[in-house]
Amino acid sequence: MKYYSTNKQVPLASLREAVIKGLAGDKGLYMPEHIRRIEADVIRQMPGMPFADIACIVADAFFGEDIEKETLENIVRDTLSFETPVVPVDRNRYSLELFHGPTLAFKDVGARFMARLLRHFLRDSAEPVHVLVATSGDTGSAVANGFLGVEGIQVHVLYPKGKVSPIQECQFATLGQNITALEVDGTFDDCQALVKAAFLDETLNAKLRLTSANSINVARFLPQSFYYFNAYAQMAARGVADEWVVCVPSGNLGNLTAGLFAAEMGLPVKRFIAANNRNDVFFEYLRSGKYEPRPSVRTIANAMDVGAPSNFARILDLYQHDHAEITRHISGAHYTDEEIADTIRRTFDETGYVLDPHGACGYQALCDSLTDKEHGVFLETAHPAKFKETVDAILDREIPIPDKLQAFMQGEKQSIALPNDFDCFKQYLLA
Repeated sequence: MKYYSTNKQVPLASLREAVIKGLAGDKGLYMPEHIRRIEADVIRQMPGMPFADIACIVADAFFGEDIEKETLENIVRDTLSFETPVVPVDRNRYSLELFHGPTLAFKDVGARFMARLLRHFLRDSAEPVHVLVATSGDTGSAVANGFLGVEGIQVHVLYPKGKVSPIQECQFATLGQNITALEVDGTFDDCQALVKAAFLDETLNAKLRLTSANSINVARFLPQSFYYFNAYAQMAARGVADEWVVCVPSGNLGNLTAGLFAAEMGLPVKRFIAANNRNDVFFEYLRSGKYEPRPSVRTIANAMDVGAPSNFARILDLYQHDHAEITRHISGAHYTDEEIADTIRRTFDETGYVLDPHGACGYQALCDSLTDKEHGVFLETAHPAKFKETVDAILDREIPIPDKLQAFMQGEKQSIALPNDFDCFKQYLLA
C-alpha cells in the first residue's frame, strides 16, 4: 500500500515512511492510496466475535499488504490486552467501555498500536526517533503511556499551560524516563502549530529523526476504526443494527475520520453526527460550506477546544472536496458549556450514568437528531474522573477516582515551561 499527501505535492510513501515521517513534506496529511472493502459476509459474522478478532480483520485491510500476518496480529492483540466490559445503563442503553486502557481514554488504542508498529519498523535501526505530540488532554497521556520505556524513542508532549485537567497532566508530566512534558504558554492550536513547524524545519530534520503521534499520523488514527466495527457487532448482537447512526464528539476530527474510513470499508452506518462544543469551526463548515479556522476558546470539554482541526484535510480529500457529499454523510451539532452541564445532570438523574463533558456533547446531539426508526451510538472519550473538578461541580457530588488514575497522581510533576515561540522549541530539541 502506498500513501499520498492530501496536498499531492510529494512522491508516494510506503507505510513505513508515512508512519516515521508523520507529516508529508508538503505539509499535507498521508492518506492510503485505496481503501480496501471488507466483504459484507465477514462483517455480518462479527457479532459475537471478541474485539481483538474484529480488530485483526480491520487491521489486515489497512496494513496486511505491508506487514506479515502473524506480526500484525501480535501487534493488534498486544494493543488490546485490556478488558472492554459491556455495562448496562438501562433497558435501552449500554456502555461498551473501551476506555479501560492504561490512561482510561479511547486514544489508548491508537497510541498503543502506533508504539508497537513504530517499534516494529525501527527494530533494526540504531538512530533514535523523537515523537512530537501536541495535546489538549488525552492524546498526551495515551501517547506517553503507550511509548513509555520503548527503547530508541523519545517522546515530547506539548500541552497548553493551565488548559488540561490536573489528572490528565499527571498522566504525562510525572512519568520521566523517555517522556518529556513541555508546558506551552498558549493554546492547543499553538502547540499543534509548533509541532507542524518542527516537521518542516530543515535544520531539525537534518539532525533529528522526527515523527508525530497525533492523529495526523496514519498509525494513530486508522486503528480507531476498530471501535466502529466493534460497535456494529455489539448493536447487531442486540438486534438494533438497522438504521444506525453514530455520533462523534469532535475536536481535531481524527476519530470522526476513522469512522468515515470504516464506512468506506463497508460498515453499514446510515450517517454520522459531528458534535462540537463552542469551538464549532466544523459545524459552521457543514452549515455554510465555508471553512474558517479561528483561535480556540476554552470550554469544559477541553479535548475538543480546537480551532483549526488537522483532519479536516482528510475529510475533504475523502469526498473530493464536495460539500454536498460531505453533508450527505455528516451532520453537525454544537453546545455551550451550560448545555453540556445540563446534559450531564439530566443523564445522571435519569440513568445514574456519569458522562464526561465530551461524551455529553455526543449524547445530546444523538438525542436531538435521532428519529423514531433509527438506533444510535455515541462515542465517549474518557472516564469522567479525568475531569473530576468539572463533573463534581456539575453533579454537586464527589465521583470516585479509579485506582488506575489514582496511581498517576502519586508522581511528581517534571514539565519544562516553554513560551509560544518556535525558535525556543527548536533550541530545546537541538539541545
